[in-house]
Amino acid sequence: MLSTEVHYIASDNPSIPAFALQITHMVDSYMLWASPTELFEEEVKRAPLSGSLCRDWACAMPPKAGATTVAATGIFSTSNSDISLSMAQRLARRFGKQVFLSIDIQSYAGKPEILLALEKGILQTIKTLEH
Repeated sequence: MLSTEVHYIASDNPSIPAFALQITHMVDSYMLWASPTELFEEEVKRAPLSGSLCRDWACAMPPKAGATTVAATGIFSTSNSDISLSMAQRLARRFGKQVFLSIDIQSYAGKPEILLALEKGILQTIKTLEH
């Protein structure tokens, strides 16, 4: 089973942008790409076309039964951005699936409130898909 969808993560805070989230769901794994977007919700499917997959990209495996450590590695990153690594680890632990996570947030990288809103939006979207 392989499916790809693009979701719009709205923001109710004017200082936090809306996000585009592309989810490719494979057997026991997710490939996620997320980026702030200025597109409207009905246009969000076009967002991945103007984004960058390789700006900050990591892979994490869920812990094995009885273990607490999540194995993860950075695939691509820059010296000022390794956000995807820790977020991919948390998502893999939470959903028990391998997670490939690419985050294209550029100028928002140093703003924790933006990262928190993004992670919360990703969590809510995946929870909705799994139920």
